Amino acid sequence: MKFLPSVRFAQKMDREDPLRKFRSYFLIPGSNNKSLIYFSGNSLGLQPKSTRKFIAGELDDWATLGVEGHVNARRPWIRYHHFTKKALARLVGAKRGEVVAMNQLSVNLHLMLVSFYRPTKERYKIIMEEGAFSSDQYAIETHLKFRGMDPSDALVEIKPRQGEYSLRTVDILDVIRQHASGLALILFGGVQYYTGQYFDIEEITKAGHQAGSLVGFDLAHAVGNVPLSLHKDEVDFAVWCSYKYLNSGPGGIAGVFVHEKHGKNLNTPRFAGWWGNDEKERFEMKKGFRPAEGADGWQLSNVPVLQAAAHMAALEVFQNTGMSALRKKSNLLTGYLEFLLRSFDPAKKYFLIITPEYPDRGCQLSLLIRKNGETVFKGLSNAGVIADWREPDVIRVAPTPLYNTFLEVYRFVEIFKEQFQHR
Repeated sequence: MKFLPSVRFAQKMDREDPLRKFRSYFLIPGSNNKSLIYFSGNSLGLQPKSTRKFIAGELDDWATLGVEGHVNARRPWIRYHHFTKKALARLVGAKRGEVVAMNQLSVNLHLMLVSFYRPTKERYKIIMEEGAFSSDQYAIETHLKFRGMDPSDALVEIKPRQGEYSLRTVDILDVIRQHASGLALILFGGVQYYTGQYFDIEEITKAGHQAGSLVGFDLAHAVGNVPLSLHKDEVDFAVWCSYKYLNSGPGGIAGVFVHEKHGKNLNTPRFAGWWGNDEKERFEMKKGFRPAEGADGWQLSNVPVLQAAAHMAALEVFQNTGMSALRKKSNLLTGYLEFLLRSFDPAKKYFLIITPEYPDRGCQLSLLIRKNGETVFKGLSNAGVIADWREPDVIRVAPTPLYNTFLEVYRFVEIFKEQFQHR
């Protein structure tokens, strides 16, 4: 598409946007009857208007039914983890039995490492991207130390080439092949939180399996943002949070994917909790853990219903559209943002876009500010833009297709330009 740097063009794109109605499904932050430009859905998604109704329904059932709500609520609490499976499976490209909403991301990652990091004397190394999010770094570091290993030996971190900011898939595959004989696990982000790079999940998984390794992904910045096909790609496991692109509220319930080849193997090692036991025997309180089949067998505790209600409200929005349509609009929104930014600073005097070009990205563009980045960020904030600052010099901007508009993209760039005037 040929973009134009004008208000009229942005307004025309919004009028013709087939997803424009979804903005009205959300509460847009603002003050003095003026909406803020909210480009921080990669940190915390906005609240769907239906969230309050979903949570209120559970509060009403709790008030009128008490403990009987476990079986007699309009959505019986005892089965609550089943109610999100259809939507989650669709979002991540999985079978229903391969996904479950539970816990928090870091908790789930630790549980997955118990099951899928099984080092031997010969195979004990882990590969991940350099500069991964702290959840991944800390989990890997502590699991290695817990097993008496030295992270400087057992952990292989892949970094970009000199002068580059994103990883080349060919380099990732080369490192996997180089360490094939000693490799136990590969753990990558689906979308890199800092640069916004969308990794080639299929190719990384294929190379990992060819090397004899298990392969997992942290999808915190990928789920609800980019198309995923975890079952088809034969990913072994994945974890994610729900409060970013899934709009399920601060600290919202997280999720896991476990490929059916592991989920149907009831001998797959794991840490157990009573909610992961076979549902038919759960309340018999017998000795001896018998895991439920599929991802459900990794659950520890019963579902936090109020969190899960917010999750259901958000997932209902996704049920009314699909990742194909969202991906198409996302490409246009972020593409328009990129076009306007490059038109403003073609010589890259003020900033550098360190996020790869489409299709190797999702909603986010990461802008490395050449000078006085925090001052630029504060100027944006004072002008009504909610974006995200990351040390030492990057502003992350994420126009989200469910609720952001082309006019907001245009307005953002005009405000961004103003921060560099008189410099």
